[in-house]
Amino acid sequence: MINKVKILVVEDEIIIADDICDILSNLGYETLEPVINYTQAIKAIEDHHPDIAILDIQLAGKQDGIDLAWKIKEDYDLPFIFLTSNADPATVERAKKVTPPAYLVKPFNKDDLYTSIEMALYNYSVNSGFSKNPKGNIMDKDIILKDSFFIKKSHLFHKVKFQDIFYLKAEHVYVEIHTSSGTKHLSRGSLTGFEEKLPRNFFRVHRSFIINLDHLDAINNMYVIIDGNEIPIGKNYRDDLMKQINIG
Repeated sequence: MINKVKILVVEDEIIIADDICDILSNLGYETLEPVINYTQAIKAIEDHHPDIAILDIQLAGKQDGIDLAWKIKEDYDLPFIFLTSNADPATVERAKKVTPPAYLVKPFNKDDLYTSIEMALYNYSVNSGFSKNPKGNIMDKDIILKDSFFIKKSHLFHKVKFQDIFYLKAEHVYVEIHTSSGTKHLSRGSLTGFEEKLPRNFFRVHRSFIINLDHLDAINNMYVIIDGNEIPIGKNYRDDLMKQINIG
């Protein structure tokens, strides 16, 4: 099973909100039921934990999209996109101060929407310190948010939770990510680069393998077994591995 990127749309013009959700669904993303104001947005975030939010700046009510953005930035680990049209200069200045990861300007098309999502995920990852090297082509970058990788495949981001990863294997200039669903993802990069980004329950057991210790089924001096797969233990990694799992 593939985890889709989950997106919340906050827009008080229902026709526009539905249009955005339709485009997102056609792109392959998961969309929550759109909401129309600050209060509904906070409830949706707390109830459904979206991966990214699209916020209309000019929401009806006392608290607009900029107020919502500040709340998200202060209390939730969540990237957002500002949806805007012809805002007055004062509103634009307020919006700039919250430093949104991306903007989407009305009217927009499918490509604009896709690009804004890509930029928001990437910029948020860089600004959060997950991406070690912000220079270069965005297309070549691994995006990590909270507890997941966001891996681009066929012009769509796939969400891979750390807890679902069995092991990672170096394969030339790519890394294979093997998951509990049986799905194998390919991401361009080095195993060392991934090792720096993964949480502490991941451990390098060989120059070509990193395993998730939470899924470790069996071990001897030569290999570990995860989900029926024998993964070799390199001699340079054996002692540290045994110490890590309190053997020997």
